[in-house]
Amino acid sequence: MKKRCRIIYNPTSGREAMKNDLVDILNILENAGYETSAFATTPEPDSAKNEAMRAAKDGFNLIIAAGGDGTINEVVNGIAPLKHRPKVGIIPAGTTNDYARALKIPRENPIEAAKVIAKGQTVKMDIGKAGETYFVNIAAGGLLTELTYSVPSQLKSLFGYLAYLAKGAELLPRIKPINMHIEYDDGVYDGKASMFFLALTNSVGGFEQIVPDASLDDGKFTLIVVKTSNLVEIVQLIAMVLNGGKHINDPRILYVKTSKVVAKPVDEKMMINIDGEYGGDAPMTFKNYKQHIEMFANTDAIPDQAITATPDDFKENFFKEVENLNETNFEEQN
Repeated sequence: MKKRCRIIYNPTSGREAMKNDLVDILNILENAGYETSAFATTPEPDSAKNEAMRAAKDGFNLIIAAGGDGTINEVVNGIAPLKHRPKVGIIPAGTTNDYARALKIPRENPIEAAKVIAKGQTVKMDIGKAGETYFVNIAAGGLLTELTYSVPSQLKSLFGYLAYLAKGAELLPRIKPINMHIEYDDGVYDGKASMFFLALTNSVGGFEQIVPDASLDDGKFTLIVVKTSNLVEIVQLIAMVLNGGKHINDPRILYVKTSKVVAKPVDEKMMINIDGEYGGDAPMTFKNYKQHIEMFANTDAIPDQAITATPDDFKENFFKEVENLNETNFEEQN
């Protein structure tokens, strides 16, 4: 039986390059053995999410998220609750494209990104869940939330990552710490911090050294709490990030691996950012779902230490998939 692929693309994402390349992308995927169709998202809430869930329940083998990190997040939220989940491909067309960067997918050329999918290499990726919302790359509270909410979408499209840098420079002098209560696997952080974030990959806000030892599939978040709000010290920490990730042992940073986090405000409101968008207010619980979504990636370019799954893991998953072939209904997990 021929495999089926559904491209879910955001026609307004990034510089709108996707529409110009769609015919060539369809040809690449057809030649790779997929009967391929496309769906353009609409301004309605959860457009990509709802289409991803519909396509998954209809038996599509592959769903491609073509857009920015927000489109990827919606697609994953559409299929993550399901028992039977199709594979996911990514064609970047956004601003920072952090997730594509982590998977070593070309970020400026949609056609080359489609060729990565056609090559057939995949990774069973961890994802996170914050409250009732899934996320693929990052959840945060503090500085990062204020920064991403403050950059207008039009500015993102016109100037890309430079818009974030300009806004970040403007906001840095106004950063102030808040009291946080952060529970994680091996302890508790109680104290002031300018921000915390949970990372699932090594690519955060365009930086690849914030989480230099990131694993994509080990069932653990990297929790980072930035304790200082002093402008000079934050600039020093950024310099350490750029100088090979030397910040991870700095006393102004809490840097730990954990499968679960509970974040609580102490005396003032703390907004939570989920994959670059407002995701509600703390208190909030974050859980890691190990190897939950199989993503196409350029695994030849991903460092070996970033993928922990062994041949035995793949063998075990293979037999699970064989058992699932006898089941025809797509059911939601409890």
